[in-house]
Formats: sequence, structure tokens, C-alpha cells
Amino acid sequence: MHDPIVDPWVALRGFTPARIGLGRTGDAPPLGAVLDFQLAHARARDAVHAQLDIGALLGKLAEPHVLVQSRAVDRGTFLRRPDLGRRLAPDCAARLQRGEWDAVFVLADGLSASALRNHGLPVLQGARAALPGWRIAPVVIATQARVALGDEIGEALGASLCAVLIGERPGLSVADSLGVYLTHAPRIGRRDSERNCISNIHSSGGLPPALAAEKLAWLMREALRLRITGVELKDDQPESVPAASKVIEG
Repeated sequence: MHDPIVDPWVALRGFTPARIGLGRTGDAPPLGAVLDFQLAHARARDAVHAQLDIGALLGKLAEPHVLVQSRAVDRGTFLRRPDLGRRLAPDCAARLQRGEWDAVFVLADGLSASALRNHGLPVLQGARAALPGWRIAPVVIATQARVALGDEIGEALGASLCAVLIGERPGLSVADSLGVYLTHAPRIGRRDSERNCISNIHSSGGLPPALAAEKLAWLMREALRLRITGVELKDDQPESVPAASKVIEG
């Protein structure tokens, strides 16, 4: 009797969600791997096209809020015209009350509404709780939104900092990954290099929302103190935060 064949890739697969060492059946991948890939692809497509359930979000949001949308009139336009997702619809600016705000949090659907639904509020609430005494504007909920929409929102409010919590582009391993983009002195025309990004926030092996909130609050305190964000604001947070929460700058 022959000994069973040991798959040498089994141990390695425990270290990565990547599809490695799938093997083959004849000239094709095994049926199980093919079906798994098709399921992941379908979930990513569904996440991109899904609409944000604003009613469900508001049911869990205790903070004062404002609803806005970009110039992309629907999901199809949003996906085809990224430029429209970066600017406020003309009638929305009047909803934003200018003041001496230290910061504004923007909850944006981006390319994965499920990411905002699943992880947005824990990050928002954790960061707010770590910033006692801050003058924080009402939460802005933005639909059909790209990252740069936060620049116009922050400028209209007169906020020193704008933190955009937004659904990231779905991948074939995670369809509900959240990103946070922090910008000092937000205004139309800011470059991506002038932001700090915390990415890969999710509960399936990514950065846990609680640690993301801690990282965001630390970055916000440093950004307000130094009056900078982006490549000039380095991730020098004490080592108490695990390496998984490393910030991607720019």
C-alpha cells in the first residue's frame, strides 16, 4: 500500500489568502478552486455595484449627521466617471455649516458599501472616543463618493482635518475592506501625497477596526499638532500597536 500523498502547500496556505499551489486536474485547475474563484469574483462584483443602505446606517449612528452625494447621479455613472465622484452635487454644499471645526469624519460608500456598513461605525466611534475635547463637525454621509470628495466637504465646513472612511476596491480575497484617508487643511485640488492612508481594515485577517481607530486618533492628534499630513507625517506611533496596523503614507 502506498502512503498518502502529502500536499507541501498546505502549511504555506495558512500564511496568505492568495491562491497558491492549487494543483491541477488534467490541464485545468481543480473544480473546487475554480468554483471558489468564481464565488470570490461574484462577491467583488456585487460589492462594487451595491448601494449603501442609509436607513440601516442611520439606525446605528448616534452622532449628528448630514447627508450629501457626489455629482455622479447613479451607481453606473459613479463607476464610469470617477471625476464626478470627487465633487459635491451642486445642492449639497449648502447643507454643510461652516465653523471652527478641528475635524470632520466622512462616511463614504466608495467601491464597497458593505465595507462601510460592516466596519465604518466601529472605526468612527473608536476614534471619536479617543479625541475628547475636540470640536468635531457633524458626521457627513456621502454616497457615490471618491476619496477626494472629502476635500470639498472639509473646505466647505472649514475643518482643520478631514478623515474619509471609505469602502476600498474589492479584491478576490476580501470584498469588504475599509480604508481611511486623513487630510490636513482639506481643499479642492489636494494631492494623494498630502494624505495619510490606513488600509485593509476588516475582520477577516486584516487590521481590526479597534486598532484602526487607535491608529487614526493618533494620526489626527499628530496632524493637528504639526499641521501636516501625507508624506511629511511619519508613522512614529509607539510599538504598542501591532505591525499589522502600519500606515501606508501618501
